[in-house]
Amino acid sequence: MVNMICRCLLTVLLILPPAYAQNVIDLERRVSELEAKMRLVDPAFGRDSRASDLVARLEMLEKKLGEVLAAKKTEAQPSPAEATAASQPAQPPGQGLVPVSVSGDYQTSTGGETRLPVAGYMDFHLNKDSGDPFRPDFHRFVLLFGHSFSDRIKFWSELEVEHALVEGGEETGEVALEQAYLDFLIKPAFNIRAGMMLVPFGIVNERHEPPSFNGVERPFVETVIIPTTWRELGFGFTGDLGKGFRYRAYLTSSLDASRFNAEAGITEGRTAGFDSSFRNPAKMVRLEYAGMRRLTLGTSLYSGHAGFNTPGVNPRVTMAGFDGRYNYRRFDVRGLFANTWVSQAGELNRRLEQQFGVNPNVARQMRGYYLEPGVHVLPRRTRNDVILFTRYEKYNTQHRMPLGYLPLPQFNRSSWITGVTYKPNGDVAIKFDYVWNRNASQVVGAINGINLGIGWWF
Repeated sequence: MVNMICRCLLTVLLILPPAYAQNVIDLERRVSELEAKMRLVDPAFGRDSRASDLVARLEMLEKKLGEVLAAKKTEAQPSPAEATAASQPAQPPGQGLVPVSVSGDYQTSTGGETRLPVAGYMDFHLNKDSGDPFRPDFHRFVLLFGHSFSDRIKFWSELEVEHALVEGGEETGEVALEQAYLDFLIKPAFNIRAGMMLVPFGIVNERHEPPSFNGVERPFVETVIIPTTWRELGFGFTGDLGKGFRYRAYLTSSLDASRFNAEAGITEGRTAGFDSSFRNPAKMVRLEYAGMRRLTLGTSLYSGHAGFNTPGVNPRVTMAGFDGRYNYRRFDVRGLFANTWVSQAGELNRRLEQQFGVNPNVARQMRGYYLEPGVHVLPRRTRNDVILFTRYEKYNTQHRMPLGYLPLPQFNRSSWITGVTYKPNGDVAIKFDYVWNRNASQVVGAINGINLGIGWWF
């Protein structure tokens, strides 16, 4: 245990980039973190040091580290089995378990911070619709746990509590297993993944930590047209093809067409593998390109039957999407387009009306897109970041109707979202935005809103 802690500490000391030495605040934080870890070895270590004396504290830390390493050298010689294991290349501390995002992608730590395989993210919101008071909501409390069984077998999971409470059977809270899967790493171009996985569609579904996107709430298109948070049971393949190309291809549990409706489209059909079917698994593939420094492009395709709860009707859901992100100096822009086709939509509506007594008016085609430019108003040299952004969204869950059905115009919607994101730290975001909502109905009016929020991840 001591040896492992020392190796971790030594690695962190060696990989600290010179730029951090110029920042007293970061240096103070990192020295404190190292001292806290060293106290696992020696509880009395550093208790009497002053917060302002950084140089002395660093010297004390280096001295103590040297003493511990010297003491380990005098211990008994390792057994033949231990010597054989020691001769193998050692995995750097934390390698393979530093999450780029909750999508479960991993990278070796290259900065001054080595993250352990425990992480999380949270967000707190204040939402106000026109004419209503502010509604406070601790929307999400999420913990992520990972484990490395070996250099080639990794585990990652994500457990979420929504709205800070759970009540049986009522829509006031939720405990959800959002991810729990194993990665079997074979070679860069071909690896195997199995378990509960996020569906790789769009920008936000896999990368939904609050500091990773502007706006208090997630984009409407990536909530209504693309389900969020969309996860399914399954298995598949991931890989890096080189030259900036990478892919994910899965077979997963299918959507439930009995839950489709006019307002939310296919979103309520998520099953997360519970009470679903794997008789006709859905197919999902995503290809991404990140070969240029400032540009990331992605395309996703999903196809699967969804009629396991609608006897006599087995509609196929097909989705295609394109998304991109680009930044130039202090300007960012991101955009997305998604289209959904539901076969046998007319037969599905009639079947659901027979089953439940209500016609859900499911469309045969749904469409949405958005474009979001943003500007970073502070110079790069500052530690803080302020982003001004505007996002236009167009989303219609009644884009094309089956023969004999009329679209409901209140679900042909558009939104302008304008706001600011303030980041006192790269992992903390304080957000404000105003939302102008519109729809095509002359009877049912859309409601505007104000949102305040703070989100963080660690």
